[in-house]
Amino acid sequence: MMGTNESRFDNSERYRDLGCAISYYRKRKGLTQEQLAESIGVSRQHMGAIEAPNMVRAVSLDVLFNIAQVLEIEPYLLLKFSPDK
Repeated sequence: MMGTNESRFDNSERYRDLGCAISYYRKRKGLTQEQLAESIGVSRQHMGAIEAPNMVRAVSLDVLFNIAQVLEIEPYLLLKFSPDK
């Protein structure tokens, strides 16, 4: 039964958009991936994987909230971000 939900829900595009949003707001704040990663307690490699457009890396709410706090934005801005618009 568990496998059926996986095939029914494909959030890969949302994770790519989230990665783009994090990258956009991080650069706007003048931070490197390494600085942001260090601020929230993850490795630079993990942060790079979150932001990479060709990778789908799930993000916990804790990580999402921490990123938003460091970037001084509301978390919903990361979720509603659309790189095409």
